Amino acid sequence: MPYAVQTEVFEGPFDVLSRLILDQEVDLYEISLTNIVDSYLTEMERILSGAANDGNNSGVDLELATEFLLIAATLVELKTRRLLPDRTDGDLDEEFGLWEERDLLLSRLLECKTFKTAASIFRQMSHQASFAYSRTAGPEDKFLAIAPDLLGGVTGENLGWALISALTPKMIEKVDLGHVTPVAASVTDAMFEIIEELPVDGSVSFKALTDGLVDRIEVVVRFLAILELFKQGQIELSQEQRFGDITLTRLAD
Repeated sequence: MPYAVQTEVFEGPFDVLSRLILDQEVDLYEISLTNIVDSYLTEMERILSGAANDGNNSGVDLELATEFLLIAATLVELKTRRLLPDRTDGDLDEEFGLWEERDLLLSRLLECKTFKTAASIFRQMSHQASFAYSRTAGPEDKFLAIAPDLLGGVTGENLGWALISALTPKMIEKVDLGHVTPVAASVTDAMFEIIEELPVDGSVSFKALTDGLVDRIEVVVRFLAILELFKQGQIELSQEQRFGDITLTRLAD
C-alpha cells in the first residue's frame, strides 16, 4: 500500500501528491517536506522496531521505501531550485545548466508516474487473469465422432512402407516427342529429287510432285526447290490461269 501523507493542503498517498505537484494542481511552496520526511522516518522506526520484536526481518517494503526516497529527493531538489534567488548576473551556460537540472527532475517524476501506471495496469490484468481457468478435461463422447480418425486401421508396417515409398527416387517419365519432331527437309535435296522424277524434255505438274507429301513444310521446301531450279535455268514453268496448277518442264542439258 502506498505511503500516506497528511499536510495542511493535502492528505493521501505520497505518489498522488507528487502527481498533483507535477500537474501544478498543488503549490510546492505550500508543502512542508520536512514534516513529510519526519513522519516517514517515524513510521519506518515503528515498523523496524515491531519487526525486531517479532524476529521478522521482512516487515519493510523495500520497493515502497525506495519509491518514497526517490520522490522525496526529487521534490526536495525541485523546491530548492525554486527557492534559490534569481541570479541575473550569472553565467549564461550555468543558467542553462540549472534549467537542464530542472527538466531532469521533472523527467524523473514523469518516469516514476509512467512505471506506476504500468504496474497498475499489469496488476489489473493479473487480477482478471486469475479468474480464468484452462480446460483440463477432454471433449465429450458425443463430440469424438465429429472428427474422423485419420490413422484408423493404419499399422506400423503401413507407415514404414509409406515412408520407403516417399523416400524412394521416382523415375522421371520421358514424353515421346516423335510426333512433333520437325521434318528434316532441305531445298538442295528436294532439287535432286525433282530432277530425278522429271524425264528429259518431259513435263509434270506441281500437284503431282506434292501428292505424296503429308507435312506442309515439305510442300514449301518443294516449292522453293522449283523456284531455285527455274532460276538456274534447268526447268521451265507455266501456269494457264491465275491460282491454277503449275507445270514444270525439264530443259535439255
